[in-house]
Amino acid sequence: MNTDPYLLIRNAKFFSGLSESACKRLAGLSRRRTVEKRDLLFMEGAEGRAVYLLISGNIQLVKTNPDGRETVIKTVKEGELFAEVILFEKSLYPVTAVTCTEAEIIELPRDGFLKLLTEEDFRNDFMAMLMNKQRYLAERIQQLTSMDVEARFIEFLRDHYGEKEKITPGLSKKDIASAIGATPETFSRLLQKLESRSDFTWKGKTLMVKPSFWKQL
Repeated sequence: MNTDPYLLIRNAKFFSGLSESACKRLAGLSRRRTVEKRDLLFMEGAEGRAVYLLISGNIQLVKTNPDGRETVIKTVKEGELFAEVILFEKSLYPVTAVTCTEAEIIELPRDGFLKLLTEEDFRNDFMAMLMNKQRYLAERIQQLTSMDVEARFIEFLRDHYGEKEKITPGLSKKDIASAIGATPETFSRLLQKLESRSDFTWKGKTLMVKPSFWKQL
């Protein structure tokens, strides 16, 4: 994999709307890191010191409920920026970030990022891109909330891995269940239902699906 921070930022979907010069400015701030499996990248309530771009691996964002239970808010995909909320709202991380696998990330210090946002050209570039992303997310949330657990699972696979016939998720079944808002028991029943059909099998770490599987949505 190319290790040039500029190319990694330039090719990231989140920054696809930024100009070449803006991506170069961000690359000048960046630091690339490797994070081990099940490491805590940051804790909910901690002072936000950096924004992150996921290059490879899987990271989940987890929120602690008042009764102490943890809920997976989001599974971060490769090429996604996360923790960007500390740039615009409170400076504290609103969630905990935990790695589900070994992960490669780019770290962008908050102070340096905020300094760039004081520059008119960079700010206009960044805010236009952010508004487009916000509109997409609002539409996506509305769509997902109307789906049942099977539809959410299919959409999760499509969104993260594409419509492939062979998928190796790299996430445990428990992590996937959390990511689609299902209990492990509900997800287990769903897998039993899917495996009773001829277009879906999950053996070991590999998931095999036929083209007909993707035509259900």
